[in-house]
Amino acid sequence: MMHRENIMLISTHGYVSAEPELGLPDTGGQVVYVLELSKSLARLGHRVDIYTRQFEDQPQEEKVTDLVRIIRIPCGGSEFIPKEHMCDYIPEWVENAKRHIRHNNLSYDVINSHYWDAGLAGEKMAEHLDIPHVHTPHSLGAWKQKNMEGDPDELEKLYNFSTRIREERSIYNHCHALVATSPSQRTILAEGTDYDLNPDKIHVIPPGYDDTRFFPVSDAERQAMKNDYGYEGRIVLALGRMAKNKGYDLLLRAMPFVFERLDDVKLLLATGSKHPDEEENQQFEELKSIARELGILDRVIFRHYIPDEELAEHYWLADVFALCSRYEPFGMTAVESMACGTPTVITTQGGMWQEVTWGLEAVYADPFDYESFGHAIYAILALPRVGQQLEKYGPQKARAKYTWIGIAQQFLMLLNRTVFESGNTLKHPPNHSA
Repeated sequence: MMHRENIMLISTHGYVSAEPELGLPDTGGQVVYVLELSKSLARLGHRVDIYTRQFEDQPQEEKVTDLVRIIRIPCGGSEFIPKEHMCDYIPEWVENAKRHIRHNNLSYDVINSHYWDAGLAGEKMAEHLDIPHVHTPHSLGAWKQKNMEGDPDELEKLYNFSTRIREERSIYNHCHALVATSPSQRTILAEGTDYDLNPDKIHVIPPGYDDTRFFPVSDAERQAMKNDYGYEGRIVLALGRMAKNKGYDLLLRAMPFVFERLDDVKLLLATGSKHPDEEENQQFEELKSIARELGILDRVIFRHYIPDEELAEHYWLADVFALCSRYEPFGMTAVESMACGTPTVITTQGGMWQEVTWGLEAVYADPFDYESFGHAIYAILALPRVGQQLEKYGPQKARAKYTWIGIAQQFLMLLNRTVFESGNTLKHPPNHSA
């Protein structure tokens, strides 16, 4: 007999672990999303197994909480495989996952897959286990392709767009429900010509944040934090993994507009991972070269990596947080920053800007328009009332819409409404036999 509280989450790429090192290749917001959703579902009484790929020297199984564990299934050898090309190894992963489930006598009632590589796996596993499949794309290949600059042949080679978009169409059409992370993503899925989907299949559930870690503090605490880290003046912060789509180069080109008008402002650019590889180091040096070319090198503080345990402290010490991505499905760092009471500038090349009231909860601008993005940052720093409004209402917006426990409740409501609409709901006590 199957119990509906057994949920299988699949996220095949990146370094998925109980305490992930964010900034490693393909290890960022999606990994946080999967872990935090799983933990919140467990807090609501449900058992969750996170299935991912086993590579390097990772253990096959890792406990996250009493009701959440990570199960790693090998495929494609022992080396890291970029997410754009994981699709080539998914058939092997699926066969090994089937074997693991059969050998350990496991059962699940629903699959939730994340990103298109895991969507391929989820589609096959759902068919094999005869259970529903809910897919969360996180980003859309067609939208990313349209928003990427560069030689089309080189971009195709790097991002595998033709294969990705073809497979996305299949995944989106065959899954039982599709989770968009923003209204704009839902619009692209429902109204665009790239995927041709039934709008009734698409449900908007945004990412969330940990409200036990990210919350406002007093101005005195903010200043003390800044002093502890040795930063002087006012700080504009941008952080995240090193990737072209994060738009750090666009932010650098926006900053002269601010620096020419305000003498006490510096940009803190914290990018990459704890152990940067050659490609990361090259991109890092390219950013330094841009700052040198613009004559602002002395106004930019370059950092490779901010450990997760110091993340909230950096939001607190910043006077402005800038999400400058040239492509961003949502932007979890912006939610975390808002939750900390840090005035936040959000890119319009993504989904979240439509969720906030400009000048009240956050401000937004197009990072491709350097002067416009710089002006948005300047407005916060030069006009105290704007910053004060954002400090007050940003956290209220975050708490009202984006706590992880609220996101998990929305996800369960989706399952009960669409997947288990026969009348049985996810409300049984946990089944510990799986």
